Amino acid sequence: MIIDKLSNSHLYNGLGERIIAAFEYLKNTDFSNIEPGKYEIDGDNIFAIVAEYNTKDESEGKLEAHKKYIDVQFVAKGKEFMGYAPLADQQVIDEYNEQNDITFFIGAKSFTQIDEGMFAIFFPDDVHLPGIKVDEKSFVKKVVVKVKV
Repeated sequence: MIIDKLSNSHLYNGLGERIIAAFEYLKNTDFSNIEPGKYEIDGDNIFAIVAEYNTKDESEGKLEAHKKYIDVQFVAKGKEFMGYAPLADQQVIDEYNEQNDITFFIGAKSFTQIDEGMFAIFFPDDVHLPGIKVDEKSFVKKVVVKVKV
């Protein structure tokens, strides 16, 4: 897991061309006028999912992990807590869904506040729980760039 401000994205160029392309998309797109939906960047290698939602209580969320894609989660508007734990001995509650590239878990995690203009990168060995309220439920516009491993 990596957490930082988008303005520091250049520090992560060593992660590869696809991560660089994901950051270029995030830096060069004005999300204030982008509707929720899926946006192709490089076919199924890199694509973005723009979402708008209200944050939720921790009890309403599930830990998740992916096998085929790295998540670059960028908060374009608002703020939220994101939970994280290294993939280890968490209990699987929903087996891997290959079509959606997701497994759901329960287990221990720690939370970090992600403010507007910040991102979190979750690799396949990172179990994460996004979209959690900070103080009270509030509006968030988030862009998740999916980067094929």
